Amino acid sequence: MDGAHADLHHIRPWRRIERRRSRKIRVGAVEVGGDAPISVQSMTNTPTADAVATIEQIRQLEAAGADIVRVSCPDEESTAAFSKIARETKVPLVADIHFHYKRAIEAAAAGASCLRINPGNIGNAQRVRDVIQAAKDHGCSIRIGVNAGSLENHLLEKYGEPCPQAMVESALYHAALLEEHDFREYKISVKASDIFLTAAAYQQLAEATDAPLHLGVTEAGALRSGTVKSSIAMGSLLWAGIGDTIRVSLAADPVEEIKVGNDLLKSMGLRQRGVTIIACPSCARQGFNVIATVDELERRLAHIAEPITLSIIGCVVNGPGEALMTDLGFTGGGKGAGMVYVAGKQDHKLENADMVEHIVALVEERAREMRGDEEGVSGPLQPPALE
Repeated sequence: MDGAHADLHHIRPWRRIERRRSRKIRVGAVEVGGDAPISVQSMTNTPTADAVATIEQIRQLEAAGADIVRVSCPDEESTAAFSKIARETKVPLVADIHFHYKRAIEAAAAGASCLRINPGNIGNAQRVRDVIQAAKDHGCSIRIGVNAGSLENHLLEKYGEPCPQAMVESALYHAALLEEHDFREYKISVKASDIFLTAAAYQQLAEATDAPLHLGVTEAGALRSGTVKSSIAMGSLLWAGIGDTIRVSLAADPVEEIKVGNDLLKSMGLRQRGVTIIACPSCARQGFNVIATVDELERRLAHIAEPITLSIIGCVVNGPGEALMTDLGFTGGGKGAGMVYVAGKQDHKLENADMVEHIVALVEERAREMRGDEEGVSGPLQPPALE
């Protein structure tokens, strides 16, 4: 990590997370499991047969920081469009297959990097073999997707209801089907809409297999409530070192799933991508409108990929202390002006009216320096003159 202060989280023993040991697979060019960074996924909600709309949504997800995107393939029209979609997008694509084994074979040939299947729903043993052979032939990995809402009837009869034991038994059974045919390029998910069921199932599965795990709370809900539910369940699992790739399932624009997923990983020190803003909730002491400022900075700095920390604090009570821990900072003062901090130290005063433009320029300059761009090494940005 290149930031002068952004690596402080990694030198504090109470902030270290020991990730579970899992084997590594590939989803296209993205490594999943082992020592690979935890990846963030989302899923398109456009009709896949509408290749133009689907490509546009995938590009939006790419711009937001998606590592992997899942695309539903329920029919032949969808798999027919898949090859065009795969050619015109950069991110690895997972073909979502629920029942028909031929869709999986078609998607593999059309450029899918991974097939999301439930082997028990594919059909007889020969059909499972055909899907595995297609995955081998085209270099696809497979995700075994177990959901509490669609468990096999015999498991519901055995356990009486969806429970962690039933979900794990289903996952391991399906994994055994793949391994019988010498296929180990797979990851597993065991999702539920209940956060306790989800967490317990992943905890048990993590002890039973070395396969990489895809985390998620299925049907988590709307943007706010779904973010809370997903953060509780996945945050507790990630803190325990469980999880190699994640999806925050929201009834919202899929781009929001990527934003929340990346923010979740950044807040836990598991991902270093983009600007992390530390901001106070604001109070009567604030020297400027903190909420509006942070909202605009988040929007204006969304294009920055470099890991930079920025503190925006409304007054001097906590501002200097927070600025010590960030690459850049601004602390509100009196008489319409505040202090800019660089690398934890007071650097120059700045009028509140110039704050957003100046901070954006500082962050962009810092990002150029981290990339080593020539225009970013010409010297520090000069502050606007104070009246």
